[in-house]
Amino acid sequence: MKSLPRVLVLRWHVGGTIFILFTSVFARAIERPVQLESPKIQKEPSIKQVSVIESDPAMSLKWGLKDIETSKAWQLQQGSRRVVVAVIDTGIDPWHVDLRKNLWQNPGETGVDSKGRNKETNGVDDDKNGFVDDVHGWNFASNNSDITDHHGHGSHIAGIIGADGGNGVGVSGVSPNVSLMILKYYDPKAMGQQTLFNTVRAIEYAIKMGAHIINYSGGGLTSSVMEYQALKKAADQNVLVVAAAGNEASNSDHKPFYPADYDLPNILSVTAIDNQSKLLPTSNYGKHTVDIAAPGNEIYSTLHGGQYGYMTGTSQATAFVSGVAALLIAMHPHLNDPKILVPYLLATADKSTKKGLDYRYRTKLNSYRALIMKGDEFNAEGQVVKRVEGVSASEGHDRSVEVAKILRAYLNEKQAPRMPAKE
Repeated sequence: MKSLPRVLVLRWHVGGTIFILFTSVFARAIERPVQLESPKIQKEPSIKQVSVIESDPAMSLKWGLKDIETSKAWQLQQGSRRVVVAVIDTGIDPWHVDLRKNLWQNPGETGVDSKGRNKETNGVDDDKNGFVDDVHGWNFASNNSDITDHHGHGSHIAGIIGADGGNGVGVSGVSPNVSLMILKYYDPKAMGQQTLFNTVRAIEYAIKMGAHIINYSGGGLTSSVMEYQALKKAADQNVLVVAAAGNEASNSDHKPFYPADYDLPNILSVTAIDNQSKLLPTSNYGKHTVDIAAPGNEIYSTLHGGQYGYMTGTSQATAFVSGVAALLIAMHPHLNDPKILVPYLLATADKSTKKGLDYRYRTKLNSYRALIMKGDEFNAEGQVVKRVEGVSASEGHDRSVEVAKILRAYLNEKQAPRMPAKE
């Protein structure tokens, strides 16, 4: 491996304090065409040898993947292009060698129209969804189809979720085969932005266009009726919302952070830990409001400009959870219901009572334990309604009873601090 070059250290805020180290290590310079050529996906990618994925040159810098046991998880599942994760953030670098392959493609905006023009660039709303040439998503900050990231945060989050794995360049995401729907709600170069309104429109777009998961790594201390109603609609359509718990170093049970703390069954609130499983000093916590912890300290991922670098925060932790949720839905399609998927993830997570874990969070993400659980279907009361044969746990026991128990406990738990939005 080549030695690391010098880096430029920057710091800014996006939904909380974020630290970043920009570096050009392992970046590949690629010519930027006038129009992005979308990859044509004919079939699901085959399972790659885990050693191939882990041979990407910067994988040794990805401690978070090791922490959630992705090496073993990838032996079972590496994701599916049929699973769509909507990333509500600052956009993406659509030309990045580790990102471009996994961009979501709007089927209504691909191919040629009746005049023989490329639907991606013909300036026509071919699918009549109200958005022109929304091939990979939409820019709500500038109200156009340019999803280019001018900030870096969105590209970093997208890479954690679904950077292309085993391509011999850079890193791999948690779900190396996934479709990333890019919904840009903020752009530092745009004027007169209404970020809350943009976020709500992005949520509505994700629902309308068939996203299974919404990753939202932002938020704030003020609730919104408009935002709550949009997220409730997502719940009604069985769309999982994975939200950052926030970086205010506060107890969310007493000082809620939104949208993570809305009282909705489809929201999974995520806090951040370091490589010693300790809660980050800046991370929010809460026994009733924060659901799960995931790696969030000095996470190495993709950046805009074809580069890679480090960021820290609950934003990054949120992306890890979205990636695992995408793996789960790919492996067990019947889990595409947040009322089941949320407690399912919690049931397979490492408990905070385990030696070495931090008592300030309830559970810690574990991708392998999530995938080896038998795929039994449960109803809202936590009762098994259908047995589905799956991969047995290596420990040699069926965790169905534990799943049902956790599910019932989750549904019955008092969630008093989680409040609906107020005017």
